[in-house]
Amino acid sequence: MSSVIGFVVVLGVLIFFHELGHFIVAKAFGVGVEKFSLGFGPKILGKTIGRTEYRLSAIPLGGYVKMVGEQPDEELDPADVPFSFTHKNVWQRILIVAAGPFFNFFLAIIIFFGIFWFSGMMVLQPIIGEVSPGLPAHAAGLVSGDKILEIDGAPITDWSEMAEKIVDSNGQPLEILILRQDRQMSVTVQPKADIMKNMFGEEQRRYIIGVTSTGDVLTHPMGPVAAFGESLNRTFLICKLTVLSVVKVFQGAIPADTIGGPILIAQMAGEQVEQGLVNLFAFIALISVNLGILNLLPVPVLDGGHILFFSIEAIIRRPVSIKTREIAQQIGIFLLLMLMVFVFYNDIMRFFEK
Repeated sequence: MSSVIGFVVVLGVLIFFHELGHFIVAKAFGVGVEKFSLGFGPKILGKTIGRTEYRLSAIPLGGYVKMVGEQPDEELDPADVPFSFTHKNVWQRILIVAAGPFFNFFLAIIIFFGIFWFSGMMVLQPIIGEVSPGLPAHAAGLVSGDKILEIDGAPITDWSEMAEKIVDSNGQPLEILILRQDRQMSVTVQPKADIMKNMFGEEQRRYIIGVTSTGDVLTHPMGPVAAFGESLNRTFLICKLTVLSVVKVFQGAIPADTIGGPILIAQMAGEQVEQGLVNLFAFIALISVNLGILNLLPVPVLDGGHILFFSIEAIIRRPVSIKTREIAQQIGIFLLLMLMVFVFYNDIMRFFEK
């Protein structure tokens, strides 16, 4: 039941914000909006306000904003021409289409801002859990329970800062100030080069000293300014990771069978619901960034495909022919259908493997 609730909440919020972006920017440029729909297919509920029908539709796997004059070959009443999407200049059309994905990024920023401001930021404390025999930390005399205070005179406040100093050392000796049983002491550790696998399974040469964390976390309270800055940083990092992941999939570095679809999202959403609202909102932010990135891919029928055609129009000073767009959209629909079949297959196989 939690999976169903989580799936509905996550998808509902993501679709609403994505379509809201298109809707707000279209209205700002004077484009008439005929329908604002959450979901596809038959209407379940609907209410018309002004010229716009707001509706909830039966298939909850997306949504759409139907604008006046959306299709180049659409016949229009002369009175509707000023409100036509097609009759707006190309830069306005690009901004209207791009607003959907960028509202997904905006949603992630809002969520992370709220989490960091009201809940603070949880960081892993720089306290040593285990020390591997035969590696630099063991040779230098570091033991479990030691807390890292400084490295080469720079204060260390969390585990990631310590790890960054070690990786950036290039094997040069590090002067480490530690706290052991209420007593401070200094040790010299020379990191050792090692071959390790990154999150994509690729081998990389990194410097290590041979320690693991205790797993103790500390919550740092944050004011609104710091929370906003960290929300921007977190959203950017997820964007960067998502783009890298897409590239790695095409390169074959990430197995294609790891790609998930609605069933996987429902399962993961259910897990976040059980772990609390903060986890659920963080999950929504993560998926929202992924949705924004994927929608910007230059694939016909996606927002990125429309932006590509409008960009070509801006360069060549005339619209891409309707015939070319129709062929491209048919190819895009075919690719999306194949992708949907593939991710559903992955989800089903993953479900039965459990």
